[in-house]
Amino acid sequence: MRHKLLANNHHFIIMYKSQQCLIKIQVKWWFILNYTEAVAYIEGIGRFDIADPLGHAKELMKRLGNPQDDLRVIHVAGTNGKGSVCAYLASMLEAGGYSCGLFTSPHLVVMNERFRINGEMMDDDTFVRLFGRVKKVIDAFVAEGKEHPSYFEILFAVGMLYFEERKVDFAVLETGLGGRLDATNTVKSPLACIITSISKDHTEYLGDTIEKIAAEKAGIIKPGAPVVYDGTSPEAAKVIERQADRLGSPCYRLDPSLYRLVRQEPEGITFVFGGEEELFIPYIASYQMMNASLAYYTMKLLKPAHHIGEDLLKAGIAKTRWEGRMETVLPGVILDGAHNEDGVRHFIETAVHFKKNFRITILFSAVADKRYRQMIRDISDKIRPDAVVATQIDGYRVVPAADLAKEFRENGCTCVTEEEDIGKAFEAARAYQGDGMLFCVGSLYLVGEIKKYLKENEA
Repeated sequence: MRHKLLANNHHFIIMYKSQQCLIKIQVKWWFILNYTEAVAYIEGIGRFDIADPLGHAKELMKRLGNPQDDLRVIHVAGTNGKGSVCAYLASMLEAGGYSCGLFTSPHLVVMNERFRINGEMMDDDTFVRLFGRVKKVIDAFVAEGKEHPSYFEILFAVGMLYFEERKVDFAVLETGLGGRLDATNTVKSPLACIITSISKDHTEYLGDTIEKIAAEKAGIIKPGAPVVYDGTSPEAAKVIERQADRLGSPCYRLDPSLYRLVRQEPEGITFVFGGEEELFIPYIASYQMMNASLAYYTMKLLKPAHHIGEDLLKAGIAKTRWEGRMETVLPGVILDGAHNEDGVRHFIETAVHFKKNFRITILFSAVADKRYRQMIRDISDKIRPDAVVATQIDGYRVVPAADLAKEFRENGCTCVTEEEDIGKAFEAARAYQGDGMLFCVGSLYLVGEIKKYLKENEA
């Protein structure tokens, strides 16, 4: 989907052209009046191709004074787990008494979630003010005939201005898509680079093999900066090691042999890292041991930069909060945004483990461009849930709740309910849950809607 932007002093028009239709969005524009208008502008941009995305992002950041150059950055890329790794890093730095800026994506409920300092979201007024600075550069780009900055470029720019203005001690940055051409890759000299697990996702942009995808992720590696990575995939490991060697970057490969599970309970996981150090993480999925290990080992490497003791690092990991990724929001109620092959596999492993002792209810929804039929087959076959509630995420990618419910029934699930309204679907699933466990899965959009519902209905 491509766009055309027309602008003058009073308004802008964004035209989206597809095979099906031509859509015009016109918004009066003199200056941003409030948060709602700022968000509407950014969301109206949509996705489109930029011929030289990294060069374009570099020019945008240069015109803003390159705020990212003043930050001490830990840069994280990967297919799955990068958000969790970022959260662990930020929590450890905060436990050590530092101010830490955290830039992540996507957001679940509000755009401000993407920019946090010591766990606190950017406030609306600050967002509007900083976006106003970025908008001046956007206007100049458009006036010069340059491509309009993308959705992600704009948000990255706002985040870096925010962290620079607040003079954070450290900044933890999660890549948006890939790494090599990502706006976050305008960072020149990170303290360290972390690459999490790599699997097939966004193949239309990143390539259709693990090697091609790994090459895009390894694009964040900078000369001399240490690289810590998930070495579970031999194909990905070769690519990462080759890039690190080419740039003279110390490279540290972690694999599952470096940690050992001690306890996996509804409250979280206790495991031993490196043969002697016992860590607790407040998550129930076994794959989080790798994510925590990547973050913990990186912090040990960077001790000369932060001087945080082992006890505080462990306390920081134990206090980590990361929304929507195997997140416990109520007793026995887990939200997980798993939506690709690797993420769903890990979710299933976790649910199967707990099915030994608990009744399992699934609240499920997905969008049309994900492999939801395969997801349903795997959930039905491997978990064999005691109850399923199917709901739907409205929008142009909607899959009706009735269609999802039909898929579950055809795959052998006998207790299946369909409910279009997500709030009502959640309450129905809670009724089925009883004293068992409820997993709400299939899409980060579903997670966001449930979190919004819980916030609106909290006592």
